[in-house]
Amino acid sequence: MSGQPATFASTGDLGEKQGSFTCLGQGAYAYTAEGDPNTGVIIGDDGVMVIDTQATPMMAGRVLEKIRAVTDKPITYVLLSHYHAVRVLGASAYRPQAVIASRGTYEMIVERGQEDFDSEAGRFPRLFQGIETIPGLTWPTLVFDDHLTVDLGNRRVEILHPGKGHTQGDTIAWLAGERILFSGDLVEDNATPYCGDAHLADWPETLRRLRAMTPNRLVPGRGEALTTPEDCAAAMAKTEAFVTDLFDTARDGVALNLDLKTVYQRCRERMDAHYGKWVIYEHCMPFNVTRAWDEARGIRRPRVWTAQRDREMWAALEG
Repeated sequence: MSGQPATFASTGDLGEKQGSFTCLGQGAYAYTAEGDPNTGVIIGDDGVMVIDTQATPMMAGRVLEKIRAVTDKPITYVLLSHYHAVRVLGASAYRPQAVIASRGTYEMIVERGQEDFDSEAGRFPRLFQGIETIPGLTWPTLVFDDHLTVDLGNRRVEILHPGKGHTQGDTIAWLAGERILFSGDLVEDNATPYCGDAHLADWPETLRRLRAMTPNRLVPGRGEALTTPEDCAAAMAKTEAFVTDLFDTARDGVALNLDLKTVYQRCRERMDAHYGKWVIYEHCMPFNVTRAWDEARGIRRPRVWTAQRDREMWAALEG
């Protein structure tokens, strides 16, 4: 296996990333930071929607500075694309009127929100700068099942739960007129999909539903904002290929009654050459293969990651 990290997960990743604020169309923006988690922004006549918040209020302040450079309208909504701490715990910085999440996301926060916070902060401390500014878990105040329409004032945002994939509650925002898609971590671009809490058998079908929407522009969970239909389609195809290769290899290993470490080695042998240069590949693969091995063995609901479980798994696979 190539390029094994010397430290646990991304604890050794200390390099600061440069944030960019890209205009995708009138009142639609993407905050990206060289492969770190992205944030989407939609501005209407009456207010602003922020899609994913960064991990801490301090880090969210950087996004808020960009927003305030283009509008002084109030932040009326924060939308959570899923429950992961790195996406949701900066919400308080925006002082939104409402926090929107799917029912599946709400259930995950109830079941494992604190465990996920502790786990993610231990894996990737650079993404939790100003951790002391987090007031606690982010709780949705507006929960929907499959579809919700929000009017920001002459700007309708369609909010959809298109299916399971990255998590059980994945949520997208869609500007139908401009065909702009905010996908959360259902789609990545030259960044490794994190699959530790995934539903891998469902993810490709969910991606096919997104592809059928034929977006012209797309804000992925990580990676640069995509501004052509061709680039949008390519990112979805690459994400699907990664997920499929991972799960197929795990299922093959389970069919042969191989143990987790052997399946991990087989996944790395098959996938390193093609995906190994993607952002956070080394970080994700132990978690990804562990989840793929579980699901291939019939464990449909992802097991809860805790800070202790993270370390034990890492030592078993990377030690």
